[in-house]
Amino acid sequence: MKSPLYIRIMFVVLFIIIFFGWIVAVIEPKEFPTAFDGVWWALVTISTVGFGDFAPETVAGKLIGMVLIFTGASFITAFFATSSAAAIKKQYSYAEGNVAFKEKQHVIIIGWNEKASEIIQSVRQIEPFKKIVLIDNTLEEAPLIENVHFIRGNPINDQTLLRANLTEADAAIITADQHKNELEADMQSILILLALKGLNKELYSVIEILTEHQVNNAERAGADEIIKSYQLTSHFIISSYLARNKLSSIYADLNPASGNLFQLLNVPVQLIGVTFKKASHELLEKETILIGIKRGEKTIMNPPLSMIIETDDLLIIFAH
Repeated sequence: MKSPLYIRIMFVVLFIIIFFGWIVAVIEPKEFPTAFDGVWWALVTISTVGFGDFAPETVAGKLIGMVLIFTGASFITAFFATSSAAAIKKQYSYAEGNVAFKEKQHVIIIGWNEKASEIIQSVRQIEPFKKIVLIDNTLEEAPLIENVHFIRGNPINDQTLLRANLTEADAAIITADQHKNELEADMQSILILLALKGLNKELYSVIEILTEHQVNNAERAGADEIIKSYQLTSHFIISSYLARNKLSSIYADLNPASGNLFQLLNVPVQLIGVTFKKASHELLEKETILIGIKRGEKTIMNPPLSMIIETDDLLIIFAH
């Protein structure tokens, strides 16, 4: 009785088909040699198909047929009506973000804006089968994007995050709230990060920060990667200003979805102790461009060709 209504009606319909099929086979064994023939007749009758290959001949058999038609037709109609209603209700629940996500190793994106839309499109191109869960409290219904599961709710609340199956997620990306000023947006992003890490300490998290003085708080909250929008945007703007040759048109090709992406590479054994020039040549043979070195907390872009690569360095490369 705890099952959905359409499930209960389905069992009633099956019971009616089997029961009346067996009864008619007992009453008219000549017309219905086996119980299966009776069940077949009951199914054809109740579905109003009416092939006519089997039909009762006696008064008792016809009375059974009449009862079957009156009772069965009403139940079969109710079954299809409730099934359709349940399917529509389920679809509305998905669109409204009320259905919990059950799969694993997915990416959670928090906040709906143009950045989030671009991130989703890039992920779909790089990893077409990667599941994406979007959490947002401003959308009334899910955006029409394939392979995106929408959860409507406040991402600071544990219930919302658990509906997104946060404990089984692969990573989370927190975008700044476009409806708030910079300081309020950063404070909210950090609160969301604390909620994420509180439920899943091992979750890889990327957070967008709009103001410099909130970077330290994001680090304390446990962010694995901090995207300083104010810094990146200003650098691109000044580069375009200095170049004066529509440099911004090239930025689109830096999108990983275009096939090229920046990576940090541990130094291969054969490159330890060699110069930056030699390492660049060897990596270029593998269609990989060496553009810099990360040494501890220091990043050196386009270093001197004579610079020696050390064991603990990380190579900054641009690769396919």
